[in-house]
Amino acid sequence: MAVLDAVATVLAARGYENTRFTDVSLASGVAISTLQNYFGSREDMVIEAMEAFTDREVVALEAVSEAEPDPWRRLVALVDRSLHNSESARQVLVEFWRFAMRDDDLGQHSAHVRTRYREPFLAAVREGIQRGDFTPAHDAEAVTDLLLASLAGLTLFAVQRGPAPSPEELREVLLSQLRSMLGGKG
Repeated sequence: MAVLDAVATVLAARGYENTRFTDVSLASGVAISTLQNYFGSREDMVIEAMEAFTDREVVALEAVSEAEPDPWRRLVALVDRSLHNSESARQVLVEFWRFAMRDDDLGQHSAHVRTRYREPFLAAVREGIQRGDFTPAHDAEAVTDLLLASLAGLTLFAVQRGPAPSPEELREVLLSQLRSMLGGKG
C-alpha cells in the first residue's frame, strides 16, 4: 500500500502524463526494476494506485455515514468530508476522472466507485424522507445527483489555479441549497 500511496502522491504533484517509474521510485524508495516487475507498465501502476485511492475514499465516506444516525447531520458530515479533502486528494480525484474518460477499464471502475460514493448520500436522503424530516419537491435520486454534481464541481474549482472561496464559504451556500431542496429540517 505504501507504494500505491507514493504513486498517488506523485500523481497529485505531476499529473497522469508525468507520473513515471523514476518519480515513484524516488518517492517510495523502491527500485525502478521492482516497480516495473510488479506493475508491468507505468499505466498499470497509475491505474492500480487510482483504484486503491478511490476505494479508500469511498470507505472513508461510508465510515462517516455509519457514525451518524440522524439523516440531516449525516448529510452535513458527508458534505464536510467531501469539501475538506486535501489538495493532494483533490488532484488525484481530478486525474482519476480525467483519465477514466479515456480508459475503458478505469471508466468501469469509475462507474462502480460513483455508485458506492453516491449510496451514503442517497440513503440519508431516503431515510430523511421516510422519517418525515424531509419533504423534497423532487425525488431522492435527483436531489442526491445534484448534490454530488455540486461537490464534484467544487472539487474541480478548488484545484484550479487562482483565487478561490474558502470551503467554509462554499459549505454554507451548499448546505443552504440542500436544506431548500429537501424542504425540511436542517
